[in-house]
Amino acid sequence: MRIFVDAMGGDFAPKAPVEGAIEALRRFPNIEVELAGVIADIEPLLKDCDDVRSRITLVDAPEVITNHESPVMGVRSKKKSATVIGMLKLRDKQVDGFVSAGSTGAVLAGGMFRLGRIPGVERPALAPLMPNGKGHFLLIDCGANVDCKPEYLQVFGVMGDAYMKGVMGIEKPRVGLINIGAEAEKGNALVKETYPLMEKAPYNFVGNVEARDITGDVADVLVADGFTGNVVLKFMEGVAGTLLGIIKNEMMADTRCKLGALMAKPAFRRVKKLMDYQEVGGAPLLGVQGAVVKAHGSSSGHAFSCAIGQLIKMIDGNVVGIIEKGVSQLADAE
Repeated sequence: MRIFVDAMGGDFAPKAPVEGAIEALRRFPNIEVELAGVIADIEPLLKDCDDVRSRITLVDAPEVITNHESPVMGVRSKKKSATVIGMLKLRDKQVDGFVSAGSTGAVLAGGMFRLGRIPGVERPALAPLMPNGKGHFLLIDCGANVDCKPEYLQVFGVMGDAYMKGVMGIEKPRVGLINIGAEAEKGNALVKETYPLMEKAPYNFVGNVEARDITGDVADVLVADGFTGNVVLKFMEGVAGTLLGIIKNEMMADTRCKLGALMAKPAFRRVKKLMDYQEVGGAPLLGVQGAVVKAHGSSSGHAFSCAIGQLIKMIDGNVVGIIEKGVSQLADAE
């Protein structure tokens, strides 16, 4: 299995992507990695990886698409960027998967215009795994499509269903629609029109899900337009950080609390790991014709390694193939 890594994307590039690639190579002996970026910056970071160096190929990609430029123009004009080179290699089956912590817009544009969409998918979507206390649910879309049509949300359900089957091993994922009420007649025009479409879709639709139930393990896939999904994502990140901070401060308040904290330290460590986005890796870009994972911009080396692990599961689980089948079934049903 050959993984293409954008070594110049993210807040800590190229250090974090290179460290993550090396860690992943040690974790997964069946993979090879193509590290793309400014070779002069990458090579010094490979001095202590003789055990996996033979499985690393350097790809010269001197151009970088930053967060401060138009993603579409960047993808069109910077043909020597890792994003463009990687998407074209994935399209041409020269690599099996692509991962980047760089510009989200550039990854989305590259996926749409260089890699290409799955037939029947109008809008690819970003879909991070989020904790719900018992495991994880998939939030789709989390920001790629701020304005959506009901048909987009119906297909998001197909894509989320495929991911949870292929990567998480759930035989019949529960698919819900984020709304302000559980009743079918609740919500704005978008969700009201989406509800009957999802009822007819070839997946296990469990109805509307209110915000207070999002983390209540009532659905394995939660569908939303990109605006709503991004608000949910950022709010959950903020609440998690605030609660962990409050707990830490209270546990250090006095001697008795400190003793209790010492005894509970293993439990708190497990909770922190469950809430830590770095352990998940990133958000898959679903709906394009290849396995793509967008890692968090502030990913550490370990987080990048987890993103590569997530990508491997996508490839092994044939997520793209399952989406293609699901979208085809949706078209046949209509």
